[in-house]
Amino acid sequence: MKQYLFEVCANSVESCVEAQAGGANRVELCAGIPEGGTTPSYGEISMARELLTTTRLHVIIRPRGGDFLYSPVEQETMLRDIEMARRCGADGVVIGCLTPQGDIDLPLARRLVEAAQGLSVTFHRAFDVCRNPAEALESIIELGCQRILTSGAQATAELGIPLLKQLNEQAAGRIRLLAGCGVNEQNILRIASETGIREFHFSARHTLPSAMQYRNEAVSMGGTVHLNEYERNVTSSQRVAATIAQLRDL
Repeated sequence: MKQYLFEVCANSVESCVEAQAGGANRVELCAGIPEGGTTPSYGEISMARELLTTTRLHVIIRPRGGDFLYSPVEQETMLRDIEMARRCGADGVVIGCLTPQGDIDLPLARRLVEAAQGLSVTFHRAFDVCRNPAEALESIIELGCQRILTSGAQATAELGIPLLKQLNEQAAGRIRLLAGCGVNEQNILRIASETGIREFHFSARHTLPSAMQYRNEAVSMGGTVHLNEYERNVTSSQRVAATIAQLRDL
């Protein structure tokens, strides 16, 4: 078991606590999960830091959903958010940025990595929409990032197994690959066995109904984006433990 590391994509402080209870090595704290994850608030980061005693805390640095081509104002926002995460006691940050041509934006990425000096740095799934994954891998190694979160440029890590295997062989221990997106109790063993990857990223959430008794379901807080506002998805410590258990005997 010591050769594997497990990261939970936590959408709230509550999910962070559940991840810790289930045995996760670290969490990636995100807001805006329907948008693929955005930077959480100061309050979320500071509360998570206070309550996580055995699990490491990484914070996504992503000012908005959508693409990974950032304006000068957004770049400055990201730099300030890295400083906020540091002051809150985060162990690491999760970054990513691309050029209009789909390559790693090396000048901006260097600024972000330098701002995060002393923190662990993960390059997130912007990698999965880059032009050339093999070239991007070398660029990220050059930047000095510790790991890459990737689904193998597919909708899920299970579908991305062929590229994940190739990338892990290309990395040859120079950087760690973190297989994520759709990783769960049913497929983590297959992904581990077929790719050789040793770090996994998953959410292990379940749905909890709202405690609201009065409900006006004609009103949507998201306008044209309709989510069920009378339920919420929270990481389950039982699902975290069950997912980790799949690799216990390897």
